[in-house]
Amino acid sequence: MTAIELRFNPMKRNLAGERDLDHIIHASLRGMDQACLEYGTKACLIFCLAREFTFEQNEIIVEKAIKYRNRGVAGIDLAGPESHNVELQQRTVKNYAKLFSRARDNGLKTTVHTGETRATGGAGVLATLKHLKPDRIGHGIWAAKDPKALDAVCKAKVHLELNPSSNLSTRAVKNIDEMGEIIQVFLDRKVRFSINTDGPYILNTHLRHEFDLLVEHKILNMTQVEKCLQTAREDSFIPNLNVK
Repeated sequence: MTAIELRFNPMKRNLAGERDLDHIIHASLRGMDQACLEYGTKACLIFCLAREFTFEQNEIIVEKAIKYRNRGVAGIDLAGPESHNVELQQRTVKNYAKLFSRARDNGLKTTVHTGETRATGGAGVLATLKHLKPDRIGHGIWAAKDPKALDAVCKAKVHLELNPSSNLSTRAVKNIDEMGEIIQVFLDRKVRFSINTDGPYILNTHLRHEFDLLVEHKILNMTQVEKCLQTAREDSFIPNLNVK
């Protein structure tokens, strides 16, 4: 592996304030630096905001991401249960729009988990693109089922982070055939997407397994696999990834 983006929520590791947030962040940065030195890889951290957190808590996470943006933190994400669909709440999404704008103004990349389940659906993808304006969208598979959302994804040229094993595990898709149908829609419309692992430690997967799964079921051929890998590198949050 030559490059890896690592995302986590530092506030979920500080035991509700019992442990210092900056100490946790420094520990993660030291660990990442050590791994990069030992294995010769490039990496960055992405801090996850939690849908189930208060806005004030997520605001703190963004401020920490900004604080450490020159130290290895490259972006922010909004993740968690889509039942807490902040992007579909008019009052809430305006606050998050300002928060995401502040992150971008300070040099951070942005991504949002949305459009994975019916709880957000295509409407979540549309609202996210309109208000939060992310560089990438995590999952976004409902865009394949919603013509308006699909058109918006294509117009914005936003990158979709697809996670086959995760979607199968959570039943966001019924089976591998449905996953294939979704990916075919994206291929036909030339949507930018990559294949990812989501939670490899929970799903007991890795990137090669994800691609093997899709190749074995004739969802992607090797040319398309190479295209996915190239797109992932081009749209990575890791600074200077493609500079040799």
